[in-house]
Amino acid sequence: MTNSFLGQKYPMLTPIIRRATPTVLVISLASALLSSACADNHSGWSDDGFGYTGGDTATQTAPTSWTGAGAGGDSYFNDAERASRSGTDVSRYQGLMAGGSLAMYPEYWQLNQYLASQSPSTIISFVQRYQGSVMAEKLVADYAETKAAQGDYGAVRAVAGYITNPDASEACAIALGYNNTGDPMRAYIEKANVWLETPRKQADLCRQLASELAANPMMSNTDRERRLYRMLRLNNNGDIVNLANRLGVAISFNQLMAVSNNPNSVLGQVGSLAPTAANRYLYLYALGAQAKKSVNDAAWQLKADLGKDIASPNRFFDDKTRRYAYRTLGVARMGVNTDIGFSADAVEWFAQSVGEPFNADEAQAYAQAAIRFSRWQDVAAAIGEMDFKVQQEPIWQYWLARAYRMAGNAAQKQQAQQLFAKLAQNNDYYGLLAKDQIGARFTRLPDLPRPTQADYTRLAQDASFNRAFTLYDLGASPSYANREWNWAVRQANNRGDTGMIIAAAQRANDIGWYDRAIFAIDNASSLPDGALAYPMPRQDSVVRYSRQVGIDPAWAYGIMRQESRFNVGAKSNVGAGGLMQIMPDTAKYIARKLGEPYSAAQVATGETNIRYGTFYMADILNRLGGQPVLATAGYNAGPNKARTWQPDSGSIAADQYVETIPYYETRGYVKAVMANTANYAALLGNPSPLSQRMGIIGAKY
Repeated sequence: MTNSFLGQKYPMLTPIIRRATPTVLVISLASALLSSACADNHSGWSDDGFGYTGGDTATQTAPTSWTGAGAGGDSYFNDAERASRSGTDVSRYQGLMAGGSLAMYPEYWQLNQYLASQSPSTIISFVQRYQGSVMAEKLVADYAETKAAQGDYGAVRAVAGYITNPDASEACAIALGYNNTGDPMRAYIEKANVWLETPRKQADLCRQLASELAANPMMSNTDRERRLYRMLRLNNNGDIVNLANRLGVAISFNQLMAVSNNPNSVLGQVGSLAPTAANRYLYLYALGAQAKKSVNDAAWQLKADLGKDIASPNRFFDDKTRRYAYRTLGVARMGVNTDIGFSADAVEWFAQSVGEPFNADEAQAYAQAAIRFSRWQDVAAAIGEMDFKVQQEPIWQYWLARAYRMAGNAAQKQQAQQLFAKLAQNNDYYGLLAKDQIGARFTRLPDLPRPTQADYTRLAQDASFNRAFTLYDLGASPSYANREWNWAVRQANNRGDTGMIIAAAQRANDIGWYDRAIFAIDNASSLPDGALAYPMPRQDSVVRYSRQVGIDPAWAYGIMRQESRFNVGAKSNVGAGGLMQIMPDTAKYIARKLGEPYSAAQVATGETNIRYGTFYMADILNRLGGQPVLATAGYNAGPNKARTWQPDSGSIAADQYVETIPYYETRGYVKAVMANTANYAALLGNPSPLSQRMGIIGAKY
């Protein structure tokens, strides 16, 4: 279809045709078709994720392919990208791709190939020429990280103002730039994000920043001591020596190494140790070292030492040392739940440590321990130790409401009702559970606003979405298309342009780009999770194979949405593949059970992957007593792990089991799958309360 033909048939496109790339024309055509259809047909918008229903559907949906993708030199993208990966000079592609929507990429690759040797002015020039693009943001942010790692803080500071959306590591790079070029105040702003966090979870630059902040003039000795106590628990020698010395307490590396090699040189010796700050710090260090070897032995030793100290006229333990000793035990005990099972001792130890500030990890561990053992007053106490902003997150609003309902006074029970009612406005995991708590029925997902002609026109004119769709149509590496898409959604969300986000999601669904459609709706802050975020491709196959093995098709869709976002070619870094992310060894096991030869190529196809995946779901479900929460955890972490996390005796509510799964990834996975399942059940006409679906978790034996 030529541009002149489009202009004659759709006069409203003429101004856009004159300046648009072919990719833009496609969405603009969709906008025109939509306008025409709306004028003649008023059949409603279907929120099933597949466009309009009724009437002339051929003219009511956006086109299903990007005609002309690769125009203006964009077609060279894949060749240029391969050349870049091989280390080949890509400068010639700058000319070949000039004028296309992807023209910036060869220059980006050329600069990125020798990023460490670039000058700030070169980076700034690129950013200014491609202002507002994700690749400009990526180049300048990566440059700041590279230069911070080199110690070239002047270069970091020169480009810092051009970084608009830094992640944690990039923010630390910027702060290091300021801290080392005479502006400690601006570095201090990052204190809340790095100072009390667990170092092993931090990026290298954030660990460096936290260490440097010890000397920041804005930092108080109270701040320094609070970090020191965390470092003692973790046996982080460098930070311990630095912080202790800044507090006027002489501790050497040699002392720490001696205690690490023989914790009993301090533990059990409280009667002969002078009650000095240095000795108390060394005691906590020794207790942390012993707890890494055996939490139970460390706990026994602390109990013995506290008992001995009570009878001593020269008391060694002050309140702070005693509380942090218990904190050390509580954190250590929660770290071995998978290995030796859960213990209510952790709740007691955390409770004994109240009175000293908790960091985020410590407060969460306290809350999880209390949740596991239905210690509802401790749940509320643990949440009270969290930062106010963290307390407002749905997870902790839900558990505070649960605690108040189970063990609160009349006013707290009323507050619980209000908290549940607020959470119940959403259809995420905690929203669905909250609905059950107040008896609110969930029967269908809400309708999303219908995209307008203006929404599609803005989509056609959005450079980031344009690049994302073009890259997708070219079959480029998903990382590039996804990066452009995610940036476009973020920018549109910042502008409050939900109409364009819905139009983009609808367009993505129409061409089978389901993972980005889901991302768009999930990341639009003011949009509910409508059915557009829950596509149901291959419905006949999913329903047929699910019913053959006796599982709920909604659960199969729930797993699939979380595993692959319906990307047939999805491949994990551990080798799982396909719509249901089946590991090769698992696929071989399934093939044997089905009595058929194993074929890696067959497993990679959508049809076989669904058949194998649903079979394996049923297999795990049967092995785990028909409990869907256990089976979901087993699908992700393995059935043996799911069984290990069951209570030793009695039973607990499924939400308590899920919240205390030791593996962070599996915990989030189970929540997402169960919420997905409830939403898909509603779409498939079989809604039921999430709490009812989840049930209770019995003892492992």
